[in-house]
Amino acid sequence: MNENEMSQELECLMDGMGQEQARYPLGNQTFEEIITAGKYYVDKTALVFRMTHTYKYVFLSRPRRFGKSLLCSTLASYFQGEKELFKGLMMERLEKEWKQYPVIHLSLASVKSDDPAEIKGLIDDKLEVIEDGFGIQAKTGGLGRRLGNIILKCHAKYGEKVVVILDEYDAPLLNVLHEPEKQKTVRQIMRTLFSPLKDSDPYLRFLFITGITKFSQLSIFSELNNLKAISMLPEYATLCGFTQLELENTFQEGISKLAEKTGLTREQTLDALRQTYDGYHFSADSPGVYNPYSIVNALSDSKLENYWFATGTPSFLVDTLKEFHTDIADVDGNDASVEEFDAPTENMHSILPLFYQSGYLTIKGYDPEFSIYTLGYPNKEVRTGLLDALYPFYVTKDTRGRSDALRSIVKGFRSHDLDQVFQVLQAFLEGIPYQDSHFDENHWTQLLYVVFSLLGIHTESQVRTAKGRIDIVVKTADYIYVMEVKLDRPAREALEQIDAKGYLVPYTLDGRRLTKIGMTFSTKERNVTEFCAFEV
Repeated sequence: MNENEMSQELECLMDGMGQEQARYPLGNQTFEEIITAGKYYVDKTALVFRMTHTYKYVFLSRPRRFGKSLLCSTLASYFQGEKELFKGLMMERLEKEWKQYPVIHLSLASVKSDDPAEIKGLIDDKLEVIEDGFGIQAKTGGLGRRLGNIILKCHAKYGEKVVVILDEYDAPLLNVLHEPEKQKTVRQIMRTLFSPLKDSDPYLRFLFITGITKFSQLSIFSELNNLKAISMLPEYATLCGFTQLELENTFQEGISKLAEKTGLTREQTLDALRQTYDGYHFSADSPGVYNPYSIVNALSDSKLENYWFATGTPSFLVDTLKEFHTDIADVDGNDASVEEFDAPTENMHSILPLFYQSGYLTIKGYDPEFSIYTLGYPNKEVRTGLLDALYPFYVTKDTRGRSDALRSIVKGFRSHDLDQVFQVLQAFLEGIPYQDSHFDENHWTQLLYVVFSLLGIHTESQVRTAKGRIDIVVKTADYIYVMEVKLDRPAREALEQIDAKGYLVPYTLDGRRLTKIGMTFSTKERNVTEFCAFEV
């Protein structure tokens, strides 16, 4: 093969790869863009038709990067009567009239500021763009007056009822979540903006509101008595995100390419995708749903990485954990009533509402007898990503050498070389700066939990038993390690506690080899100074 032929073959290969990758809607959040460009689109239009013909006012809460903006765009195209965009979709068969309505589409996703005055200014700018789009003369006055004026003039101009879509309504409020005075001011700004919606009822065909959390002290929730929250209704559980069937039917080629690149079989690839990105449940009996943002990126890149966490900041997570004095190990496996985890944000008494609504926790089980839900991490991406994001806050901001240390520790656990585990852990903790160190037993336990969890092996902390709580349990394919931590006290006391409280008993029938480990953390040395291990 000569140089020209090789160049042509390479060009053909690159064209083929580019065409496949180009079909993934990366950076495309509008329905029109995705359809006209021939991108992959998972058909949700049957649910859209059902929702818009069942309710007039709808609120939907879903985590960030979960397809809310695309859903809003789909609704806008539908109500604008853009029939040609729905060719081949379920909506084409369901809708017979295709009436055109004026659509006011207001997204607050980009209103990101902790300055109330700037927030108001940014919303003003967005209303001006909407006014210009409809050819409506701007009206002076507050935000609510302007929005009400747009609704009235659209109704008069087009002779049809108006559709209002409010996307990411809570973005300005989340920016000042932990600043009470600013939160109060911003809440009043938002209350003013939403105030005309109730009086506009005669002029509205449909109102759709999306967000991550619920702030009940706003006019949209307190005054719109017929606002239907569909966030936990099983019939709309898959309105955002991909089901297993949708994944396999829509992305067959991407799944095959991922399998080829990773050297896995198709079933192994599907299992890897399921463990990494599946597992969101938005009602007691809903099917599992994949994070759409992560799936699209993973199949486009043919890589299994933590895409969802790469787009967010964990700062509010840490603030919330501190505010409610929550151990990070207690986040997974919580039992709660729906009132506890689906509560309005300003009425939170624990981290559960914010963590559930933000997508860090999801429904893992339901006990109908007591109406109790079990919450937990949805999947590997969330668990690993959350712990990785919290690492600088619980361990150290200096992450140099972290990967090498973690690999050495996991090798030690798997090969049962506990001397290696102790030596590497000691060297690793020696590198934690003084100002990052805390001197209570609970902190060191949480530090170990975060570090061991990032090893990629099963780690549990504060495991409840009949007689107490085990500090750390690490499980590998062949071994179970039960660990107890003591602060400035001999490691033998930790071993004695393991024996006295029967911490090994729950694992005696497991079949894996059991090892008990006692550790001493020294406040003077700011490190592990004793590490005693005995195999049972």
